[in-house]
Amino acid sequence: MLNFTVGPVMSGETVRGIGAEQVPYFRTPEFSEIMLENERLVKLFIKAEKDARVVFITGSGTSSMEATVMDVLSPDDKVLVIDGGSFGHRFVQMLELHHISHSIIKMEFGHNIKKEQLIEFEGKGYTAFLVNIDETSTGVLYDKKLISDFCRRNNMLFVVDAISSFLADDFDMADLGVDVVIAGSQKALACPPGISLIVLSKRAQERVEEHPMKCMYLSLKEALKNGERGQTPWTPAVGILRQINARLREIESAGGVENETSKVATIATDFRKRIKDMPFEIVSESLSNCVTPLHPTTTSAYDIFTILKNEYNIWVCPNGGELQDKVFRVGHIGALTIEDNIKLVDALKDMQKRGMI
Repeated sequence: MLNFTVGPVMSGETVRGIGAEQVPYFRTPEFSEIMLENERLVKLFIKAEKDARVVFITGSGTSSMEATVMDVLSPDDKVLVIDGGSFGHRFVQMLELHHISHSIIKMEFGHNIKKEQLIEFEGKGYTAFLVNIDETSTGVLYDKKLISDFCRRNNMLFVVDAISSFLADDFDMADLGVDVVIAGSQKALACPPGISLIVLSKRAQERVEEHPMKCMYLSLKEALKNGERGQTPWTPAVGILRQINARLREIESAGGVENETSKVATIATDFRKRIKDMPFEIVSESLSNCVTPLHPTTTSAYDIFTILKNEYNIWVCPNGGELQDKVFRVGHIGALTIEDNIKLVDALKDMQKRGMI
């Protein structure tokens, strides 16, 4: 199988090798050292302030999104949230569920945020801004500098879901003044799904400490306290955390985050060049390195997904709902190479010769 989805993605040999090992007991100094190193390297790669903290949740990215909404925000907040696709809408659903006052910035499919859309919210007492910075359901990478400047002018907490964008796109948490960043194990970290992580600024940590605990398992207060000794409050996905450690060290030894994002960008750029004469339209006006959203002009997007899977053993990302037949997505994260791009494009060209595209 050749996997061009955006998660779970293909893992390298080292990560796969650890996955075949026996899972060790974890309440040990050795595992604490691994966890403290994981925190150090995540902070390094996301360019966080020295006093930032990282917590690791055994759960998908949605679990860390909800933990953030529950423990960093409160019903006293007044929140702005971008709803530009299925993942941005998930934040909206959580705000509704937890009775947090909010206003929605509804985005047209494939469009980036513009300053004109923020003007009406200037000086209106909003306290936090939530955004899925790379809305992978539509392939849009939102303008993080524009949002950062808006949050600073209005003294707002800046919360970023970077689950797909972490290690794929340039990101400087400290420079942007971001208070919370959410990421996951199964995206550009190229590990199995099961771990999500939250990077919290000092301001966000203070909010966590101020708020009463609302959920035992997803308590960031408990996670921060246990993290001081390199542990988690509950039994974590120990094997995946070991795989994350190996992957982070691999990135560090290969030149760090700049080298990793450059590698993803190279894979993405190469693929986009190879399909420029094919009957596809790229439907995002602001692309992440993570994914290319494509509208086939001659056939069903879902048919392309199905044929690639069943006849060529290649996976791309389908869409659901009204986009099912309109857009499919090609991911560029994980253990992919230029040679893999060539295999995918050759398969698409063969489908074209067969009259399927």
